[in-house]
Amino acid sequence: MGLLTGSASVTRFNVKSRPPELDFEAVRFQEILPGSEVRESRGIIPFEPGAEYQVGAARWAFRVRIDRLKPDPTAVKERLRDLIRGELEAGAEFVSAKRRKELRELAEEELIVASSPSTTIMEAVIDGDVLYVGSTAKANLGIVMQLLRQLGVMVEPKTPWIDRREPDFESEIVPIREPGESALGCRFLRALVGDREVVVEPESGLVRLVTEEARVTLGGAVLKELHHYLEKDAELLAAKLLVGESSFRFEAPSFRISGLAIETGRHEHWIETLDERLEKLAALWELLERKYAELRSEMT
Repeated sequence: MGLLTGSASVTRFNVKSRPPELDFEAVRFQEILPGSEVRESRGIIPFEPGAEYQVGAARWAFRVRIDRLKPDPTAVKERLRDLIRGELEAGAEFVSAKRRKELRELAEEELIVASSPSTTIMEAVIDGDVLYVGSTAKANLGIVMQLLRQLGVMVEPKTPWIDRREPDFESEIVPIREPGESALGCRFLRALVGDREVVVEPESGLVRLVTEEARVTLGGAVLKELHHYLEKDAELLAAKLLVGESSFRFEAPSFRISGLAIETGRHEHWIETLDERLEKLAALWELLERKYAELRSEMT
């Protein structure tokens, strides 16, 4: 789900300010050493070992790596049973809740010593005044923002309503959980239904919506049921959309895309591949933003 390879799941941000030079080495990732008490390490690494971070005029490509040491929950339960049995065999009449908690912590510590960290890697590109992050997960995005703040890079979510400085649209049934989210995105997705250029997938579709009573997921040939719910004033949260032969999932409140397959030509260098993929991503968002402007009067 990265920016360079595979299907793309991407969140955009406006770069509000940044220093002229970006010292990524100041927040470089450090591996967790064996025997260390450190349980999590996060930092920035280049796209390729030894590669430069700056890959064009006002363009920087980097990856955020997160390593976490966490024992397997099933192994912890089994080791805890062993420790409790040992307490009882040693003469204890019972094991209190406080002691169980202490034994659980001991089990975790024992297993962590023999565990390898799990690794999460996210690709990101600062392209002029726009930041692209190859993730839509809230926790991961928060870590990227934190590292960039350490570099002096300040960002905000990039959506049409933020760019146009529009007042928020309130809805009693749309859940707003993150900065930048708005029910305007749901109304935009609703207005797209029936559009000929950006089409709701009619045969193998996937739609999430919310009514006053419940959340609903529709799959397959969704259009008939979708219109039924829209007549009852349901709000659209997400949908699988088609543009030409390309399909992707659109998250309406946050204006994010995911699951977008991007075909590129063969290139000798990864930077050329990245350039082409970013160009196609930018073109898709440009189309969605144009549609938003065209349909804005219908979003009531």
